Formats: sequence, structure tokens, C-alpha cells
Amino acid sequence: MNELVSGSVSIALAIVGIAILAVLVSKNANTAGVIGASGSAFSNALTAAEGPVLGNFALGNTTFGPGYYNG
Repeated sequence: MNELVSGSVSIALAIVGIAILAVLVSKNANTAGVIGASGSAFSNALTAAEGPVLGNFALGNTTFGPGYYNG
């Protein structure tokens, strides 16, 4: 059973890796935007994880477009 799970996870990671590579090297790719969004998502996740420890409960950049709440 453990080998089945390990194999399934390996295949899933390979598919995700190929998808990421395809997005980054495509002619229509917005590579800078993808990298920027990844960094922003990681930063927001890190802020949320540190919130209870540091007493900062902000959600980071919650702007999804013009006219939306920016907390």
C-alpha cells in the first residue's frame, strides 16, 4: 500500500512539474506575473501562519481587483 501511495504522489508531482514548466516557457506565458503571484501567495501564507504568534492577524494583500476590500 505504501508503494502505491508513493508512486501516485510521484506521478502527481511529475504532472504538476510539467504543467509549471509549460506555463513558464510558453510563448503566451506571463512568466514575471506567475513568479510575482507565487511570491505574493507565499508571503501571504507566511503572514497568516505567523499571525497568532506575533499578534498580527492581517490577511495580507486581499485586493482582488478595483473596488474590492483591501485589508
